[in-house]
Amino acid sequence: MRSKRFLAVAAAAVAVALGMTACSSDSSETADGGSAGSGSSSFPVTIEHAFGTTTIDAKPERVATVAWANHEVPLALGVVPVGMAAATFGDDNGNGMLPWVEEKLDELGAKPPVLFDETDGIDFEAVSDTNPDVILAAYSGLTQEDYDTLSEIAPVVAYPEGPWATSWRDVIKFNSMGLGMESEGQELISTIEKEIADEVASHPQLAGKATMFLTHVDTADLSQVSFYTANDTRAAFFEDLGLSTPKSVADASTGGEFSKKVSAERVDVFDDVELIVTYGDQALVDALKADPLLSQMPAVANNSIVFLNGTGPMGTAANPTPLAISWVLGDYVDLLAGAAGKSE
Repeated sequence: MRSKRFLAVAAAAVAVALGMTACSSDSSETADGGSAGSGSSSFPVTIEHAFGTTTIDAKPERVATVAWANHEVPLALGVVPVGMAAATFGDDNGNGMLPWVEEKLDELGAKPPVLFDETDGIDFEAVSDTNPDVILAAYSGLTQEDYDTLSEIAPVVAYPEGPWATSWRDVIKFNSMGLGMESEGQELISTIEKEIADEVASHPQLAGKATMFLTHVDTADLSQVSFYTANDTRAAFFEDLGLSTPKSVADASTGGEFSKKVSAERVDVFDDVELIVTYGDQALVDALKADPLLSQMPAVANNSIVFLNGTGPMGTAANPTPLAISWVLGDYVDLLAGAAGKSE
């Protein structure tokens, strides 16, 4: 499925980036297809992050990205990386790229970059072989060792606070800083925010609904309720969509963990949950409704459940990233609104 607004929003974002590029003589294209857009920042640029600071002396001409979704920032700004991580799930045709990434490359008239196989971790040799000027990793799980090794190849833009905890806004902010395109990145954030606001405004039934994101549920063992805390980007995205975080989930989110488990015998703690999102299918919903304990949750009793294919593009896009938001937004919000209406 695909958001009906994708083409318009993508065009607007590209127009911003390319319009600024046209005003600069600094734009160039690398020999093997990677391109570097205009920079709105003067160099050198110094970026503070969880591992210290990174200084980028000159506008990067060859951009590499590692880990999940970082490549979406340069692509959204009209810059084609020389290398990026291959998609390991959500890839609908087995070519190592998610559909919204494929569409953006087609829109830019660019060939696919080198795809790094990160099944067993970062492929440092493959990254080095692309000869990058900068490595973007604002959304990642880099260790200190990973960061140090990558820094021997090129300056690294790491996550600002913690692994896998960077919001979609900060993914854009920090990675665009690494490109010398901070103002273009802010414009992209504003464009996405407006799209979200417009979509949410047309679904008033979403307003304030207390929503929980269950992790992958094992129907063979429903003795525990496993859920993402508000520290996870999937659950945090609910606030952008006009929904709210249940007090039960907020109280469980104070320790910094991305997920928690609560015994099903304490299911009454989730009496404040009006809407559930999870990975699975109708069989999962049927199992929840048949369970003597979990069926007591108001969201389950009211059938206010959105289930997503966790291995397909729709489920993958529930984790908000710069290009995925526009691609999935209309469909995702429609599903949420349908389930929210059942809780009234």
